[in-house]
Amino acid sequence: MPTTLQSLIAGRWLGAEASVPLHSALTNEVIYHTHGEIIDFDEAVTYARKTGVPALMAMDFQQRAARLKALALYLAGRKEELYKISHLTGATRADSWVDIEGGTGTLFAYASMGGRELPSSNVLHEGPAIALGKNGGFAGTHILVPRGGIAVHINAFNFPIWGLLEKFAPSFLAAMPCIGKPATATSYLTEALVRMMFESGLLPDGSLQLVIGSTGNLLDRLTGMDAVTFTGSADTAAKLRVNRNLIANSVPFTAEADSLNCAILAPDVTPDDPEFDLFVKEVAREMTGKAGQKCTAIRRVIVPESRVDAVAERLRARLANIVIGDPSVAGVRMGALASKEQQRDVAERLALLAHGNEIVFGERDGYNPIGDGVANGSFFAPTLLLCRDAMHNDAVHDIEAFGPVSTMMTYTDMDEALALAARGKGSLVSTLVTKDPLIAMYAVPVAAASHGRVLILDRVAAVDSTGHGSPLPQLKHGGPGRAGGGEELGGIRAVRHFLQRAAIQGSPTMLAAVTGEYVRGAAVQESEVHPFRKYFEDLKMGDSLLTHRRTVSEADIVNFGGVSGDYFYMHFDDIAARDSQFGKRIAHGYFVLSAAAGLFVSPAPGPVLANYGLDNLRFITPVAIGDTIRARLTCKRKVDRNRIDEKGVGQGVVAWDVQVTNQHEELVASYDILTLVMKRA
Repeated sequence: MPTTLQSLIAGRWLGAEASVPLHSALTNEVIYHTHGEIIDFDEAVTYARKTGVPALMAMDFQQRAARLKALALYLAGRKEELYKISHLTGATRADSWVDIEGGTGTLFAYASMGGRELPSSNVLHEGPAIALGKNGGFAGTHILVPRGGIAVHINAFNFPIWGLLEKFAPSFLAAMPCIGKPATATSYLTEALVRMMFESGLLPDGSLQLVIGSTGNLLDRLTGMDAVTFTGSADTAAKLRVNRNLIANSVPFTAEADSLNCAILAPDVTPDDPEFDLFVKEVAREMTGKAGQKCTAIRRVIVPESRVDAVAERLRARLANIVIGDPSVAGVRMGALASKEQQRDVAERLALLAHGNEIVFGERDGYNPIGDGVANGSFFAPTLLLCRDAMHNDAVHDIEAFGPVSTMMTYTDMDEALALAARGKGSLVSTLVTKDPLIAMYAVPVAAASHGRVLILDRVAAVDSTGHGSPLPQLKHGGPGRAGGGEELGGIRAVRHFLQRAAIQGSPTMLAAVTGEYVRGAAVQESEVHPFRKYFEDLKMGDSLLTHRRTVSEADIVNFGGVSGDYFYMHFDDIAARDSQFGKRIAHGYFVLSAAAGLFVSPAPGPVLANYGLDNLRFITPVAIGDTIRARLTCKRKVDRNRIDEKGVGQGVVAWDVQVTNQHEELVASYDILTLVMKRA
């Protein structure tokens, strides 16, 4: 008896009445139904605003990052349950790995990036502050804060798990409750995922809701504080984008749409080069992985006219070895399309693409899916077409068959290849296979204008390359024009998309109070207790130490040169130094840093455990023999990463602002020191 799926609305599961049947991609058997109950979207939105927003805002960036990590670990422990269900979508184990473990990997990645880069507050400072007056009393900077709204994520059928989690992770970090709406055809897998997330007990109340079926009037209930993301077809994106309420309230709308991505084989690559086989392998993998149902799949294969026969021959041989059928059968490497509807759509589009072009490989070449009941499944033969006049054939640049279908097209020179790539009117990703850095230097800036991501593939990169079709959490996913014009992923950049940026102006002291980060010129607190003697909990932003002075001697320079091996003429050659812009010998910049550390360090064991880096180092004014320097050390920023060491002692991260000045109160060096600081036991 097929199961009826349920929506998660206002903290409870809704749905008992069977409605639309959902079919196995492998056999076309009915396996689930959507529910027939109508969702009260006013209740869903109200619950997200009144329960979800406060629950997420009760945590800071660091705490939400830690929660993401815990959630990723929980889901990773139950991944085999998801693999069993994913099989019904027609996905092979490798296909499901991208969806399931790619999804949990995205949670891990955002947990890590959030832990490293975000503050333990809900205000993200986009500094540095800028002086806006002559007397130092008026400055400005930018902050990013949670919007106080909700995020609606509308996803495609091809990645039911990763598709939701890639959007959930950055919006969760940004304290935006999510309402996820998966594509109906594979919504049963998303429902299984959300049930696990709900059962984990790790989701703050109201932080995630799930819609099975239509979004009804959900978009009409959003405000300018909310955000909408969409992944799917360009046609659907265009319809959603012009929703009257979204336009009237300037609701941010981000689309990541299917596009006619391309791979270019550069003219320097011959059939004897490893890059040639890498190109063929990449194209075949993108055609058959997920049965070609990826928004990043290679749809246009752009090859030199002189190489087209060799490329076709090797692609035919590789595609002929792909076993198609039920992924549970040993040896099967390509599964089915997600539904019979998808199968019909791909067939119709292939017919349009084939008109006037050659079919190099297709159904006639041994297509025979294996497995019980697959005759009724949604399988489709890998199909490779050849267009010999792509500059004058609009169809190959306009029509996308969202399945295992790609079109080869020929070019005569690199400029024509790049022109063909641009004919896609904006794509998510392109790949350039070349062994010549000069070709890459010429081609990539041109290709980048119409592609969201460019992979340069050669034998060196191939060792670690994740491939053409693999968006990474650390890098932007999205593209211009037809690809939707939006951006997803991209590290902390993606979190910023769900935050509100504001410029703030005021005195340095006021800016420091708002940002939670010391701003040069703000009031400081000095005490008899050295800042390095304070535990993490006791330190306050603005705690400061002004050191004693030290006069730099010639012996200092000579000794530092002997220790470091740095005998640069500006430090040792009096005649050459007199002819320089400084007119005299100067101290090593790194001596100034070392001397400053000697001035402000408290040498005894204590709460400061380790110095693990410098940020924003600048040498501003040269230090000459006879100059006198001193330093001001100020607690700039504290980040509680909620970590403990092997002895059970907690640690936090403290950034210290360091200003080194000379006898004229001129700034000679400026930098931040990052330290690990012990918490009280």
